[in-house]
Amino acid sequence: MNLRNRLAFITSLIFGVIFSVAAILIYWTFYKSSERSVFKELEKTCLITGIYYLEKDEQSGEKHNEFKIQFENLIHRSRVAIYDATGKVRFGDLMHDQNISADRLNQLKKSKKISFQSTNHFYYGMYYPDNQGDFYVFVKEQNSEFENQINRLLAIVVVVLLAAWTSIVVLAKVLSKIAYRPIKRVVEEVRNKEIATIHQPISSIDSGDELQELVDTYNALLSRVSETFAIQKNFVSYVSHEFRTPLTAISGTLEVFSQKERSPEEYQRATRIALENVDALEDILNNMLILTEARNSTDAFQQFRLDEVVWNIVSQCQEDYQAQIDVDLQVRNPDVLNVKGNEVLIQLSILNIVENAIKYSGNKPVLIRLEQVNERLNLSVIDQGIGISAHDLPLITQTFYRGKNIGATKGSGIGLSLASVIFKQHKVDFYIQSNPQGTTVELLFPGTL
Repeated sequence: MNLRNRLAFITSLIFGVIFSVAAILIYWTFYKSSERSVFKELEKTCLITGIYYLEKDEQSGEKHNEFKIQFENLIHRSRVAIYDATGKVRFGDLMHDQNISADRLNQLKKSKKISFQSTNHFYYGMYYPDNQGDFYVFVKEQNSEFENQINRLLAIVVVVLLAAWTSIVVLAKVLSKIAYRPIKRVVEEVRNKEIATIHQPISSIDSGDELQELVDTYNALLSRVSETFAIQKNFVSYVSHEFRTPLTAISGTLEVFSQKERSPEEYQRATRIALENVDALEDILNNMLILTEARNSTDAFQQFRLDEVVWNIVSQCQEDYQAQIDVDLQVRNPDVLNVKGNEVLIQLSILNIVENAIKYSGNKPVLIRLEQVNERLNLSVIDQGIGISAHDLPLITQTFYRGKNIGATKGSGIGLSLASVIFKQHKVDFYIQSNPQGTTVELLFPGTL
C-alpha cells in the first residue's frame, strides 16, 4: 500500500470511527431520553389514576369531573390497576398481569416508585397512601409507538452513517490525491534527473511546510552533489592539462639526455628542470591535501593576531615576487586584531589571495587594508590587475576553476577554492568585487572571539 492510499485509509478509518461513535452516542442518548419521557408520562398517569379512584370521596363533583377528563385523556393508551396492601386489585382493568408479581409489589413497597419494561409494554408503579389505607398504582402501556420511533431513528442513523462513511472515503481519496500531488511532482522531477541536469534545483512548491523543507534540503544536497561532479570534471581536465605539462617536460628532458652523453652542466640543468616540475606537482598535490583536510578539520581553534599574519605574508611575497605591497592599518581598538582559528590555514588562505593579486596585477602595487567595522575586523586585498569577468566571478571559488582572461599566467585553480572552504569553516564572510581596473577581496571576521 503506497503512502497516498495508506493516508486515505487511515483518514477514513479515524473519521469513520469518530462518526460511528458519535452516531451510537446520539442513538443511545435519544433512546434514553425518550424512555425517560415515556416513564414520566406514565408517572403522571399513575398520579391522576390514584386521584381519580381514591380521592373521589374527598372531592367535589366539579373537581372530580376535572380529574375524570384528565384521566380519560391519558388512559386511552394505557391500562391501570390499583392494588391494596394485601396485593388484591381494587380498581382498574389490569388483572392477572404476570409482570406485576408479588416480588414487584414488595419492591414497590420499599422504593415507593418502580419502572420497568417487558417485551411489548412499559410499566410504572407508584405507592399511594390514602385515608382508606395504603395502595399501589400500576400503569401499563404498549411500547409499539416507542419502538417504531426508535427503529426509524436507527434506520436514519445507519443511512447517515453509511453516507458519511462513503463521503469520508471519497473525500479522503480526493484530498490525499491533492495533498500527494506536489510530492508526486517532486518524485517525477527527481526520477527524471540526469547527470547533465543535476545542477538544476527541484522546482520550489512554496508551501511553507515540511515538504518545502524537504525540497530545500534536497536542493542543497543537489548543489553539493553537482559541485562534486563539477570538481571531478574540472579535476580530470586539470590533471590532463596541468599535470601533463611538467610530466612531459620531465619525460622529454630525460629522454633527450638519455640519447647521448652530456656535460655535467647539462645534467645539472636537466636535473634542475626536473626538480622544478616535480616541485610544481608537489605544490599542487599539497594544496589538494590541505583542501581535503580543511573540509574535514575539527582541530581546536587558537587565538592569534591577524596583523602579524599579514606582515608574515608581506615579507614572504616581497621575497618571492619582489612585489610592492602596501599595508594600511585603520584599527582603533587593537583587541579587534585578535582572531580565533587555525593560524596556518588562515595564513595560507590570505597568502593565496595576495599571490593572485600579485600575479594578475602586472607588477602594479597591491594594497592590504585592515580596518574596524562595527567591532569587526575587515581585511581587504586590493589590486589593479586584469580583473575577473562577470561570467567567471560566480564560479571563481570552484575547485580547479580558472578565469578565461588569465592568459599564460600559471595557476592550479585550487587557491580560491581552498580559501573559500577555510573561510567558511572559520565563519569569515568572503566577498569578491571586480572590474577591468582591478579586484577587491574583502574578509569580514567574526566579531565575537
